[in-house]
Amino acid sequence: MLAVLRNRTYRHLFAAQVIALVGTGLATVALGLLAYDIAGADAGSVLGTALAIKMAAYVLIAPAIGALAGRLPRRTLMVAADLTRAGVALMLPFVDQVWQVYVLVFLLQSASAAFTPTFQAVIPEVLPEESDYTRALSMSRLAYDLESLFSPALAAALLSVITYNWLFTGTVLGFLASATLVVSVLLPSPTASRAPRTTVTAGTRLFFTDPRLRALLALDLAVAAASAMVTVNSVVYVRHFLGLSPDAVPLALGAYGAGSMTVALVLPRVLERVPDRTVMLRGALLLGVVFAGLAAITAARHGSWRWPALLVVWAAFGAACSMVLTPTGRLIRRSAPPEERAAAFAAQFSLSHGCWLLTYPLAGWLGAEAGLRTAVATLGTIALGAGVAATRLWPAREPAVRLLPAGKPATPVGHARTRPEPRHPSPTPAPHDLTTPA
Repeated sequence: MLAVLRNRTYRHLFAAQVIALVGTGLATVALGLLAYDIAGADAGSVLGTALAIKMAAYVLIAPAIGALAGRLPRRTLMVAADLTRAGVALMLPFVDQVWQVYVLVFLLQSASAAFTPTFQAVIPEVLPEESDYTRALSMSRLAYDLESLFSPALAAALLSVITYNWLFTGTVLGFLASATLVVSVLLPSPTASRAPRTTVTAGTRLFFTDPRLRALLALDLAVAAASAMVTVNSVVYVRHFLGLSPDAVPLALGAYGAGSMTVALVLPRVLERVPDRTVMLRGALLLGVVFAGLAAITAARHGSWRWPALLVVWAAFGAACSMVLTPTGRLIRRSAPPEERAAAFAAQFSLSHGCWLLTYPLAGWLGAEAGLRTAVATLGTIALGAGVAATRLWPAREPAVRLLPAGKPATPVGHARTRPEPRHPSPTPAPHDLTTPA
């Protein structure tokens, strides 16, 4: 998997992603402590609102950026996003009002909504070989999982010697380092001749016209239901349901991350032999089975077996989500031509976070008001229904000709949008075959 790091452009971009993720993780910890200083016992409400603002920024801003990404130099756009994030992080230690937190969070996440889809759209052009791109997707998945484990531990270590305001300084340095790494490479230019066609809604329209991308929307909803259950209710299961100490909460979240990382490590080899459709749909349907296991644990009121069983269920959730999420970039790459790829990735970013915008508050409200059993049943039903819908939406065989909206010619077989997904992709090139873009 690490062979793709021999590509200098990808190596610098991946390092920029990792450093920015660590900086964001430090900011998340510091923001929680800042909210407590400002709002006291209402800090949870402040953070909940900030999370909703984050998702709203992703849903609203990403499509607009996707429309601009085909007309602007990608490197300029990504560096501007990093500098904006650094500037916002620099201002966070000086806020003393809740509304100021909300405004700065919106600006910070709007910049992230510009950086991430642009980064995702560039990688398949930097790594044109599908086997290399698959490894890059797995490494990106690992980066997110490792960040979720590493950043809190780093923040805890730093807080033993400094105050939380200094964590924002680490965030600023992270974004500045990310911008420096992006500046250090040359990125492929967008397709200028076709860029003006791209509109704010182009990527979203593509998702609703391509059957595979319609299935991806359902898959995103299934993943959002499972990840919301883990993210929102882990502390409830550990502290209230099982009566364990606070130290057990990171262990539960770590089990989820471990399951996700394990699958991300093995998927590149699996995807050389098994189609994306098989892997992603089985992952989505597995989520329904895992929810059934969680329902059994939730129904049991006593027993020391419940804690290890919860860890297994959380790890299974992570594994199933990774089966769906890791190949997503491959699917978008095949379904969108180069001139629409940035808009497609922006639409995926926006629509997937729209799913989380629905499931996060649903998981929290149901767990608090109606109980964990109701939350499990409701989110499990959503995950299972979405998985079944994805199975029906995603055709087992690609059509010979894809019908486009009126006014556009039909796309023949062999075009990026309709090329059948190979069951036996080309073998992985030897390391000396890898080239480094200028």
